[in-house]
Amino acid sequence: MYIDKLLELADAQALTATGNTTNTIDLGSDRDVGNGAPLWLVLSLDVAPDGTTGDETYVFTLTTDDNSSFSSATTILTQTVVRSTAAGTRYVMAIPSANERYLRGTFTLGGTTPSVTYSAWVTSQEPTAWAAYPDAL
Repeated sequence: MYIDKLLELADAQALTATGNTTNTIDLGSDRDVGNGAPLWLVLSLDVAPDGTTGDETYVFTLTTDDNSSFSSATTILTQTVVRSTAAGTRYVMAIPSANERYLRGTFTLGGTTPSVTYSAWVTSQEPTAWAAYPDAL
């Protein structure tokens, strides 16, 4: 799978408290971006979530807004991550076609010692078509 740097929300972002993705995506205008072909949000766990005390919680949300400060953001996707999830796990979610100009992710962490390292990006490649190929020699 190809990852477009302009569609990357987070790249190996480490969190120990609730935080927004490093990047936001500017779609250029409020529009129906999914007309004709779906877009997918991929959330990849680079390091397994901490579950040391057993009370840690992890919830990733994708929000959209008409302004870059996200002062009136609307949640369009939510993914709960179980604290026992292994590193390398990917969650793939179809992005609704109706949204506003900007997209941003937020990882809400709770509990005593939460920590997670993750990457997130948007792609138009169908998940069923993803394949791994060895590096060229």
